[in-house]
Amino acid sequence: MNIVRAGFYSALATAARLLAALVVIKLVAWFAGPEGVGKLGQFMSLMSLLAVLAGGGISAGIVKYVAEYREDPQRLARLLAAALWYALCASVLMGCLALMFSRQLALWLLDDPAYAGLIRVLAVAQLGIALVNYILAVINGFMDVRRLALIQVLGSLLSIVTVIGLARWLHLYGALLALIVGQLLWLVVGLPAWWRSPYFRRSMLRLRFDREMTLRLAAFSVMTLTAALVSPLVNIAVRDHLALQLGWQQVGYWQAVSKVSDAYLLFLTAAINIYYLPKLASIRQRDALVLELRHAYRYILPAVVVLAASVYLLRDWVTRLLFSADFAPANALYGPQLAGDVVKIASFILSYVMLAKAMTRLFVVSECVFAASYLALVYAFTAHFGLVGAMYAFAANYLAYLAFNVLVVRRYLGGL
Repeated sequence: MNIVRAGFYSALATAARLLAALVVIKLVAWFAGPEGVGKLGQFMSLMSLLAVLAGGGISAGIVKYVAEYREDPQRLARLLAAALWYALCASVLMGCLALMFSRQLALWLLDDPAYAGLIRVLAVAQLGIALVNYILAVINGFMDVRRLALIQVLGSLLSIVTVIGLARWLHLYGALLALIVGQLLWLVVGLPAWWRSPYFRRSMLRLRFDREMTLRLAAFSVMTLTAALVSPLVNIAVRDHLALQLGWQQVGYWQAVSKVSDAYLLFLTAAINIYYLPKLASIRQRDALVLELRHAYRYILPAVVVLAASVYLLRDWVTRLLFSADFAPANALYGPQLAGDVVKIASFILSYVMLAKAMTRLFVVSECVFAASYLALVYAFTAHFGLVGAMYAFAANYLAYLAFNVLVVRRYLGGL
């Protein structure tokens, strides 16, 4: 399996996930306008945070170590038993915490205690989401890209049906509820597909505490948890700042452009995650690692430039199609956002070396430092440029992050 074939299958899966996400955004834009889209962003940030925490943040760790141990059945069995134990314990803990603080979360994120019941549903769903994460990570670790794509396509189609039904019934509340239910419906597809795979063993569903493997996963998951915690929390802080300074309608414009950016970049980030994380984790030779990174830039960077340019040229049409005529002021925000997207992908390719090689301390420090610098830049640039300053902050911060990653990878390669 090479990056081109992996990219093809991941593109199919991403297209299905993207369609499901765009259906949600379109329905919310119809029912609640820019303000509703802003609140949708807040709830999706909470969902992405809890979805990662549901499994203890070890999905990337499972991918890495399955890729390393797949030729060693004994160590693989120990790893997966420990991983499932770890994931289920973490999901129970996070579910209990979300139940306890559901009202406070609803007030903090959505300014409405009526959404507390929705957060309670999300809390109860943590166990199922953790199992979905575990299944997908094991399949990804075996680099079974076709099976992974099949699960994502069928799961996304089920999610679309759920979103349309619940949104027509309960409007904004129903659309948010469908985001949770749709995650659980992936089990309906994922479990049978995994069960029929040639590498499935019943031992993969055993629970067992293994100190060595748990410590390996815990050390690795610190990186994932840091990224998962910092990014949504910073985005929440940015939305709160923009809402306070400019109003929720302006937040809706910022959120709309950010969602378009996230949507088309999914095609590239999915391919990077599905192919490069297990691939880089299994490579130990310097020349092979350099070759993989060169291939990444040869295929992925031109793709992101073409996609970003296409979105910019079609920005008026994209905004009307995905949202409504009310979002026309968002068109002025695309330029710096799309430029930042190109730099973001260039930096992500290199940052996966830190993940794949478990550079825990360096990764955690860099995530915190660049999250803080992004927030500081948003405060500074929006004070001077207004709403578009948030996009300038995004591009400037990723430019600095790219320079940092170049230094990290050069140092790592020099030590091999």
